Amino acid sequence: MNAQVRAGLDACTRCGLCLQACPTYRDLRMEADSPRGRVFLMKRVADGEAPVDATLAEHLYTCLGCRACETACPSGVPFGALLEFGRHEVERAGVVDRERAGWRAFRQIAFDWLLPNRTAFALALAPARWLSRTPAARDALRALPLGTRVKRLLAMLPAAGAAASTRIPEFTAAQGGRRARVGMFVGCVMGELFGGVHESLVRVLRHNGCDVAAPRGQWCCGALNLHAGERRHARSMARRNIDAFEKADVEAIVVDSAGCGAEMKSYGELLADDKAYSARAAAFAAKVKDASEFLAGIGVREDFGTVKSRVTYQDACHLAHGQRIREDPRALLRAIPGIEYVEMRDADRCCGAAGVYSITHPEMSSRILSEKMACVDATGADTVVVTNPGCHMQLLAGQAMSGRSLRVRHLVEIIDEAYRATEPS
Repeated sequence: MNAQVRAGLDACTRCGLCLQACPTYRDLRMEADSPRGRVFLMKRVADGEAPVDATLAEHLYTCLGCRACETACPSGVPFGALLEFGRHEVERAGVVDRERAGWRAFRQIAFDWLLPNRTAFALALAPARWLSRTPAARDALRALPLGTRVKRLLAMLPAAGAAASTRIPEFTAAQGGRRARVGMFVGCVMGELFGGVHESLVRVLRHNGCDVAAPRGQWCCGALNLHAGERRHARSMARRNIDAFEKADVEAIVVDSAGCGAEMKSYGELLADDKAYSARAAAFAAKVKDASEFLAGIGVREDFGTVKSRVTYQDACHLAHGQRIREDPRALLRAIPGIEYVEMRDADRCCGAAGVYSITHPEMSSRILSEKMACVDATGADTVVVTNPGCHMQLLAGQAMSGRSLRVRHLVEIIDEAYRATEPS
């Protein structure tokens, strides 16, 4: 155990301010399924008072990793880092029980075989890509007597526009006066299922005077692996991305996935003990910017057309709690003519997506989603704006299950729509 983890465990004073911020504690009312309860369990293991066992595994994996407790915590407990460390210890110990037998098989396939391999991942997601871009086929499948879980997965697939089949060029020149040269992170899920969102981001950056480089050597950020306690491949992915973007020679690395951005900003900590990469990782992390953060920072061009819509915004956990970015997306939305912006109650509460959580814990995920959809409905909005693919898919599932007419759009899609509204038809 390194000194940072030990200090993080010791920082918890068990004050309880994290309890109501935690979605699993609010639902289960179990101390062991609260942030301070999980810290207590990990601390007992660190002090040699308890083993790494199935009990620890159960409570650590019931957590969504939303990090809302970090925002609530007056002592600055780095719960996200502690959770990743705890899960790594569980996986390293090889804890297996009846409940986790399926998890271990899923873990090996997803985090050891698919995510580290671009070709294998693309092949695995090919049916999902095709269904996203073929609405008639998806609707026909959903009409069949399929199980609830399969129908939920179908509902999570993005609409044809967001999932447009596109390969981002390795270089796109700025429009008008050049203001910056930026790198664009393509990633895994975003690259395979949300090509249309990437395309919108390229247009928005170009419109704002940015040369956009999307180096071919980049791949998955490693966040999903780290959240599942897998560090070896995650560190390898980080090194690959650092190598790729160093060659691109960019001033900033712009990311349209909040979870990826949060992880990439922590590469310095992930590779701190790697002599060949520690300084390079820190320099890379310093360049990473969420798309909203970057646009707000350079001063977005406000030559928007009108977008007639009543809009609310869902905070991505890893943007609000992980990166502490809240106002930038809201300010960008309010700047667009025609948008009636309505603040959502508890906008920064988790929607229940949490990476693969909606697959591994579907019942809990669904209950949290129902709570979120009630908040969305209360706004009367026709559009809910997101900044993360997990939130995007989770809210699509919520919309499909409720049957309500609701657009789920990424922030950069709305900005792109506003710019394109000025173009001649």
